[in-house]
Amino acid sequence: MSDTDKTMVVALGGNAISDPSEEGNINQQFERSRHTARVLCDAVQRGYRLIITHGNGPQVGNVLRRAEIASGELYMIPLEICVADTQAGMGYMIGQCITNELMARGIEKQITTVVTSVLVDRDDPAFANPTKPIGSRVSEAQAEQHRAEDGWTMVQVDDDLYRRVVASPPPVEILELPVIRRLIDAGDLVIACGGGGIPVILNDERHYRGAAAVIDKDRTSALLARELDADILVILTSVDRVYINFGKPDERGLDCLTVGEAKDLLDAGQFPEGSMGPKIQSAIDFVTQSSKADAAVIIAQLDKLTEALDGTSGTRITRG
Repeated sequence: MSDTDKTMVVALGGNAISDPSEEGNINQQFERSRHTARVLCDAVQRGYRLIITHGNGPQVGNVLRRAEIASGELYMIPLEICVADTQAGMGYMIGQCITNELMARGIEKQITTVVTSVLVDRDDPAFANPTKPIGSRVSEAQAEQHRAEDGWTMVQVDDDLYRRVVASPPPVEILELPVIRRLIDAGDLVIACGGGGIPVILNDERHYRGAAAVIDKDRTSALLARELDADILVILTSVDRVYINFGKPDERGLDCLTVGEAKDLLDAGQFPEGSMGPKIQSAIDFVTQSSKADAAVIIAQLDKLTEALDGTSGTRITRG
């Protein structure tokens, strides 16, 4: 085993847990998690200290859908509780699969899931302009009922269907950061900030309370990597690298970018807000704000993590 002694935050995309081509039931999520565990343990075996974050979009959507179906019998579940529930459930799943893989390789390490709250600014403009769709499509009558009874913001998405939208403010502070830091210093692997973290605000009494919002998990991963003084932030997604003119006849993959080049391409509209945009912005944030001159971000495909660490796959973003 080589000893890199490097700290690496790995942000898992949704495809790491749920294959879009499948129903995404629990057995399928476990199977996908076992595959992901094998990939991540390759990095552990090389000596990297891992902090793992993950998305939870499909899982939160399913929790909300179950609540909607059962609404005649049971109470609704606030969005922040859905995030907390999925953080714990998915952390259990990912952690168990990694533990089993570590044991199979004879690696004695503990992995711990930290259910993580992330502070957002209650006065952030995103709350006045919610844009993040969640939950299922409903009729106009159901939309009006949710507006009146639940105070939801509903927008029309099809001719006769509506969907709830919530704010997506940037993360300000990771509340459990001291605990996460102690676990890393003790040599543990950590799963944290699932789904971008449970969004909380400070009210007038200086008490925390949950907020109906969704925090971009890559933005939170970048904040976590910076606060932990990580060497590398790895964002694993469904494509093998960053592309310009993606999906067009002249698309071109990029092996490396400076933050200046990344900013120029982002400003030119090369990376849409709903796909690669937040990942590029997260990369820019981490590299420019890191205390380490050689801090780097790798955007790569899950199955190509080893190759990406070797520099033969993925896109590496550095100061230049």
